[in-house]
Amino acid sequence: MTVTLDPLSTDAPGLARTAPPTPVVRRGRLPRPGLLAAGAYLMLLVGAAAWPAALAPADPLAADPLAVLSPPSAAHWFGTDHLGRDVLTRVVHGAGHSLTIGIAATAIAVTGGVLLGLLAGLTHRVADEALSRTFDALSAFPMLLLALLFIAIAGPGTASLIGAIGIATLSHHARVVRGQTLLVRRSGFVEQAVTFGQSRPRLVLRHVLPNVVGPVPVLAVIGLGEAILAAAGLSFLGMGPQPPSPEWGAMLSEGRNYLQVAWWISILPGLAVTATVVSLTVVGRHWQARFDGRRR
Repeated sequence: MTVTLDPLSTDAPGLARTAPPTPVVRRGRLPRPGLLAAGAYLMLLVGAAAWPAALAPADPLAADPLAVLSPPSAAHWFGTDHLGRDVLTRVVHGAGHSLTIGIAATAIAVTGGVLLGLLAGLTHRVADEALSRTFDALSAFPMLLLALLFIAIAGPGTASLIGAIGIATLSHHARVVRGQTLLVRRSGFVEQAVTFGQSRPRLVLRHVLPNVVGPVPVLAVIGLGEAILAAAGLSFLGMGPQPPSPEWGAMLSEGRNYLQVAWWISILPGLAVTATVVSLTVVGRHWQARFDGRRR
């Protein structure tokens, strides 16, 4: 007689009961502290740009001859400048100027980049080659150099600064959109839509454009930080908003002559620019990782 032993039974000699595997419970990862800090700072920045009087009710242009170059104190938390103006108030009110310049320049770059990238990816090979070489040539030059060239032609000022930064960064977006367009136009659903006889404008708006602009918002967030940094650098050189405008780059330019006797004039605007660029980069990289399917 043949006896069959159950391997999971304790009655089987030399074998112990094997416990069933414990199910693994996956918990959602908490956001990183750096990402939370960057998000909180950007919310504060937007609040300062939208409602500066709520954070700093004083007049950013009001001068006090009796408080010239006063160090940080209870009356002026970050001191005053060479005209007696409160530095903290000017930095808070300057957030709107710097953020507006950055957003406007990024909007020009994104809009022009999407249009030219689509044109290059959908047009004839000769036109595509000409536009691609133009994008490559513009990308080979430093952004500040191209912006300085544009401002030298158009003249200094806020409008010229916005246009210069937007045009200087346009090629980066155009190259990405062109590459995405070339991939989408060869996909099966686009070829099927062409077979069904859809018109070219409908094909572009309904099938190509929605599948091309996916990475554009991520690039726009990162590009916004670069635009704000470029605006501060050009304003520092006197190419942007002119004094007494409370713009961060202009404030850095005014405070450079007093670094040895009043270092606080330049510290806070410099920290504001640095924190803004770093926060936008952190948030943009996080979105880029999520878009690429990587968990961060």
